[in-house]
Amino acid sequence: MRAAVTGSSGFVGRHLVPYLRGLGDEVVTLDRSGEPPVDVTDTHRVREVLHRARPDAVYHLAGLSHIGESWDAPETVFRVNAEGTLSVLRACADAGVERVLVAGSADEYGVVALEDLPITEEAPIRPITPYGASKAAADILALQSFAGNGLGTLRVRAFNHTGPGQVSTMLVPGLAARIAAAEREGQHLIRVGNLDAVRDLTDVRDVVRAYRLLVERGTPGDAYNVCSGRGVRVRDIAEALLAMSKASLELVVDPDLVRPVDVPQLVGSPAKLCAETGWQPEIPLDQTLGDVLTAARSSSP
Repeated sequence: MRAAVTGSSGFVGRHLVPYLRGLGDEVVTLDRSGEPPVDVTDTHRVREVLHRARPDAVYHLAGLSHIGESWDAPETVFRVNAEGTLSVLRACADAGVERVLVAGSADEYGVVALEDLPITEEAPIRPITPYGASKAAADILALQSFAGNGLGTLRVRAFNHTGPGQVSTMLVPGLAARIAAAEREGQHLIRVGNLDAVRDLTDVRDVVRAYRLLVERGTPGDAYNVCSGRGVRVRDIAEALLAMSKASLELVVDPDLVRPVDVPQLVGSPAKLCAETGWQPEIPLDQTLGDVLTAARSSSP
């Protein structure tokens, strides 16, 4: 399979590209590996690259992904995440691409009542953050491209995922970086945000397997949750990381790390993904956390 990847230099892209190549796929990247960087909002440039590459499939990963920071620059987030997706979809249609995976987010669902968990793809989209709204718009654009243009879109709603190489502004690597710094500097307090939030956390290496399987076996036009189906409290994640340290460390809530609006529980159902592709998460959470902490220690000055 010949594939093109937007956002290949981002966290998921840096795992997806080598995974695809390991399966024998020929991969063209739009932002590295010899290709001049392409702004996904530049429809002309995206169309030019895809016409030259003629991929069978496009993995559209490019976007701004920090939920908290989206409150500070909602216009920029919407332009990149929604208008950028529209640009990519139009270019894919023009280039005759067969499958286009659009990486969306569980943040599209917003706040879901406890009795409605785990979230299925049938749940209404009711985002409460600018980031979630931008991803919901991208999701609808992908659906319109399928319904109106016949483009083989696959609408992914990825729940929280982490692993080695994720930036420290995200939950798990942020905690790991603070633990590594405390070990190095002899400190004892680890700053945290909301410890009561419950999240569905998957290893990024399992996520990229799901993406490839969806491109191969998913139903065009459909939405798919990519998640583990298991909820874990942020407190439990933090305490598991602390247990991996030989230092005596203590958690302390920092108001600066608490988001203005936070979804209390976000747990999805991967049943549809599993049934249609045979995917199952393979990497246990403790291994993921250990790998992220090891990466944080090795990157410490």
